[in-house]
Amino acid sequence: MKKVLCAAAFLVSAAVLPFAVTSAENAEENASEAAEESPEVPAVSEIQFMPGSRIAVVTKNTKGAFWDQLHAGMEEAVKEVNDTFGLSGDDKITMTYEGPGDEKEVEDQINTLDAVIAENPDVLCLCAGDMDSCQAQLEEASDNGIPVVVFDSRVADMSLVAAYRTTDNQMLGSIAGEKMAEALEGSGEIIVFSAQEKTSTSRERVEAFLDVLDEYSDIHVNEIIYDDQVEDMAAAMQEALESDPAVDAVYCANDNTSLVYLSLPHEEDPLIFIGTDASKKQQEAIRDGKELGCVSQNAYMMGYQTIMTAIRLTDVDAPVDIEPELLIEPKWIDAGNIDDPESKEYLYG
Repeated sequence: MKKVLCAAAFLVSAAVLPFAVTSAENAEENASEAAEESPEVPAVSEIQFMPGSRIAVVTKNTKGAFWDQLHAGMEEAVKEVNDTFGLSGDDKITMTYEGPGDEKEVEDQINTLDAVIAENPDVLCLCAGDMDSCQAQLEEASDNGIPVVVFDSRVADMSLVAAYRTTDNQMLGSIAGEKMAEALEGSGEIIVFSAQEKTSTSRERVEAFLDVLDEYSDIHVNEIIYDDQVEDMAAAMQEALESDPAVDAVYCANDNTSLVYLSLPHEEDPLIFIGTDASKKQQEAIRDGKELGCVSQNAYMMGYQTIMTAIRLTDVDAPVDIEPELLIEPKWIDAGNIDDPESKEYLYG
């Protein structure tokens, strides 16, 4: 098929960072430097791709506000290219979107991945539930000449990946740590709850959170509980909180654990709570004063950039100058800025 060019603006509404920051205090400065150093994302009018290409997406979860936003961004990227070029019939870019309904269903995801690779898509977009679980599938994709775009979470062997699109998860954890230290006024006891330890996102957020709090000698993280370490996160949370009456605060490093925490019965004098991803229930909790705030991702932009990158990779006959790693800046959301226009793209639902 013939390569084509199109004419429409590709606008990036989130800051794209080529590196992670270690503290919320220098986030603004580093974001400014990154904007100067990062290569420009080309306008849609400047991209090359192969009409009729098939993009296959295999995600680690298909349920939840974050994943709904991400999926919507992916669909918009496909629609924008098809509409801009006036592509129809066999020339249209198509996308499939598959994955389990729970991040812990790693075996189900691998089975889906096997089936998808067997169909020989032009590009595979993958978010792995376990960063070590899909080595054989990545090798098979490479052997079959299928470029892979990894999104949200890293895989163990990034040498088999053409591009990576995600949130700056170290920055996310750092912001949460700074806000927590500020709320505790430099002294207190914390419990951390997170998604699977098998994913790079969880590790990066928690490690960055701990790195910030290491600077405060009177702040202590008493326990860290990951979702893949327990059978029932709600029960694990309840047990941890009841067994540690001295705890002053809770940090939840993803939306699901944040929602589980909010579903628990709480005392009249609630603990300081910082969550992740501004889903509807968290927005309500922030407005009601039950949640200090959350660090939220621009899931829509992550999905959009993942598919735009995949579409550019379909032009296998020409060298493609694609930034291998783009990190999208998260945003702190609290009662003071939740209604600001610039916060909208970080609010889910």
